[in-house]
Amino acid sequence: MSGPGLLDLTSGQEHVRSCTGCGACLETCPTYILWGQEADSPRGRIAMIGEAIAAGGAVDGELAAHIDSCLGCMACVSACPSGVSYDALLARARPAVERRRRRAAPERAARRLALATVPHPQRLRAAASVLETAERLGRRRLPTPASALAGLTPARGVGARAQESLPARTPARGGPPRGRVALLLGCAQRVFFGDVQRAAIEVLAAEGYEVLAPALPDCCGALERHAGEQRAALARAEQTIAGFAGLGGVDHIVTTTGGCGAELRRYGEMLGTPQARAFSALVRDVSELLAERPSRVARGPVPIRVAYHASCQLEHAQDVRGQPRALLAQIPELELIEPCTDSYVCCGGVGLNPVLRPATAAELGDHAVLALRATGADVIATGGHDCATHLSRRLGLGGAVAPQPPIQHPIELVWRSIQAADNADPTGSVIPVPDR
Repeated sequence: MSGPGLLDLTSGQEHVRSCTGCGACLETCPTYILWGQEADSPRGRIAMIGEAIAAGGAVDGELAAHIDSCLGCMACVSACPSGVSYDALLARARPAVERRRRRAAPERAARRLALATVPHPQRLRAAASVLETAERLGRRRLPTPASALAGLTPARGVGARAQESLPARTPARGGPPRGRVALLLGCAQRVFFGDVQRAAIEVLAAEGYEVLAPALPDCCGALERHAGEQRAALARAEQTIAGFAGLGGVDHIVTTTGGCGAELRRYGEMLGTPQARAFSALVRDVSELLAERPSRVARGPVPIRVAYHASCQLEHAQDVRGQPRALLAQIPELELIEPCTDSYVCCGGVGLNPVLRPATAAELGDHAVLALRATGADVIATGGHDCATHLSRRLGLGGAVAPQPPIQHPIELVWRSIQAADNADPTGSVIPVPDR
């Protein structure tokens, strides 16, 4: 593949120049917080990339190591007062790093296995069955690459209804239709979090949207782009756009997880075509779309305490912050709790981090779990499937005797509230309340 979507490191010089070196990013960067090394901060990485560009774009081993250590949480993008597009710069650096990086054989094998499995739902479903069986017998029986892959699958009990089939089309219910939307089923979501996707379909339909949920595309390409596999990520972007174009016109492309939504929004810049830019402009997180208009159906009481864990890819890469919290706040008798402020550092679950940087991911995950447990919440809510996967793994460690709080998506709690509102007939269809 060739064309405007293929980026090289030297094309990022404008982003390097926009960094003033003020250091506002330092206290938000998880790797700098952990290690305190300038080279492992956004500012330090940008400076090193600038040096590489000045040298003709060559990437040496030191730069490759420090770029590789970046989790890609994008907290620095939110913190930067100068508006530095570190995300765009990182997208240029990752492929260059992969061409230069010399990984140890076990890490190389784990990376290859993850990329050959996770973006392919059928393969992932088969691998998940094997991994679940192996875990019952003890993970020490697994070869190292497979054991690492288990870090990208949620703990047992999360996404318990994920094997149920989802309807390709769900009509809008009650009142004038509000629009026609297409839901990205994704790869890991449809295998492990089918219950989240079902809740999204039900809530959107109840709120007046016709929902299309096509079997294709398999994957948006976020994992491959995060891994520096630029050609594969671009191919995924083109396939995704083509897949949704085959549905006819839709008002929005809806996602239920931060990482996929962030990736779809990048297509315009990645491919540089009018079609890709138009596609990215249609993308909405499910909470973002629902927050745009008043609720059409009543919400019933859900008397639980919920701790909200912010997805980095939702908050920093998409700037979707208040909407998930607002949806939860609308639920009667639900108490929404924010963990302590320093818990907003990335949990470490994004992309291939649990596979390639397991120690770092574990340390950050345990920090997040500690803050979430301290809230005493009954449920943890998060809008990122990678966060839910990683946190479910970390919650299950440490020999805790007390039951651990389940992890749910905000949309699951919204659907639970609608069901609790005594507005469903025996067939399960929603009786709407008037628009407000």
